[in-house]
Amino acid sequence: MFETIVQAVINGLLIGGIYALVSIGVTLIFGVVKIVNFAQGEFVMLGMYISYYLASQFGVDPILSLVVSMPVLFAVGVAIQHVLIRRVLGPNDMPQIFLTFALSLLLLNLALMLFTANYRTVHTSYSDAAFHLGGLYIPVAKLIAFVVAMGLSGALWLFLHTTDLGRAMRAASQNRDVATLMGINPNRVFAVAFGAALALAGAAGSLLMPFYSAYPFVGQTFVLMAFVAVVLGTLGNVPGALMASLMMGVAESLGIQFVGADSGLIVVFAMLLLTLAFKPNGLGRGRLRS
Repeated sequence: MFETIVQAVINGLLIGGIYALVSIGVTLIFGVVKIVNFAQGEFVMLGMYISYYLASQFGVDPILSLVVSMPVLFAVGVAIQHVLIRRVLGPNDMPQIFLTFALSLLLLNLALMLFTANYRTVHTSYSDAAFHLGGLYIPVAKLIAFVVAMGLSGALWLFLHTTDLGRAMRAASQNRDVATLMGINPNRVFAVAFGAALALAGAAGSLLMPFYSAYPFVGQTFVLMAFVAVVLGTLGNVPGALMASLMMGVAESLGIQFVGADSGLIVVFAMLLLTLAFKPNGLGRGRLRS
């Protein structure tokens, strides 16, 4: 029994690392730009298709394709911020919600038109490999994805806390008007935040490809888990989103192991309800101060 529990925890932590990249992107956009990006899952899907294309056409390993998917989606994020998002920023949240929701539907239907609903996979030399520690089974592909995901999360934290632009983003998240008076250009900060969030989504997509299939609706599952993690970790709190994502991955894995194959999401939402019943503001401290 103990070994089964440890195996479930390991599996949950490994997939929780992917959830973290998506949820950190969502919370970064909310913390800085103050909008909820309903299309974040579709950018994970785009990252997966970029990696699939590079692997199938040029033989590029999905992990190495990060050097393409992240810059491409960063540029896409900057463009979306300049062309679309900045036009709907204001006290009324409804245009922002409708815009990102419409963007989600647009990307989803474009993917269906261009790629069809077929599942597409990339098989690498390590896709089926695993480490065996006693009776424990650690898939190599998921372990690599987890390590890279934690590295990218740490790099974002360092960027936010050790660079002038990162500090400007944190300042804008706490008080946009005062930050502007201090000489911070909000449009530049918002563009970088949106680009960084989409780059993380692209990274998540690339890291998923060695062990997960790409199809137009794949982002829906990950963005759902991301929103739960963002609420659990407190809206706008990056470390909170990271910790909540890992907790959710473990909760989902334990639910699948001990309750039933289709019960993972039920356990996650039960954890969300119980947490918010005792801590309505989530587990974190709010915004990008942490």
